[in-house]
Amino acid sequence: MKYRGYTARIDYDPKDNILMGVVVGMKEQLRFHGASVGELRADFEFAVDHYLASCAAEGVKPERQASGRLLIRIPPEVHAAAAIAAAAESVSLNEWITRSLAKSTAVDILN
Repeated sequence: MKYRGYTARIDYDPKDNILMGVVVGMKEQLRFHGASVGELRADFEFAVDHYLASCAAEGVKPERQASGRLLIRIPPEVHAAAAIAAAAESVSLNEWITRSLAKSTAVDILN
């Protein structure tokens, strides 16, 4: 489920017979729930809107799910193989990794 640039993971709670959601990729825990998909969506949108309004009222910048910067540690042989693959395609290592991650996650980066 997505709203205003935020993505949520949805789970089902069989004990309470409700749908539960949490906005993923943030330190802040934005949680919501509903007995139906409609209720769940409405509570999700309310949670995001409330979070953004609270940030504005407090003069704080809202946390986003991803900054676009990623620091990873990988084995040197994987790093070398990726650099060779990027060079073979005449693209930067950053571009090659971006394309590889986009392909693996089915994200269309051409738009």
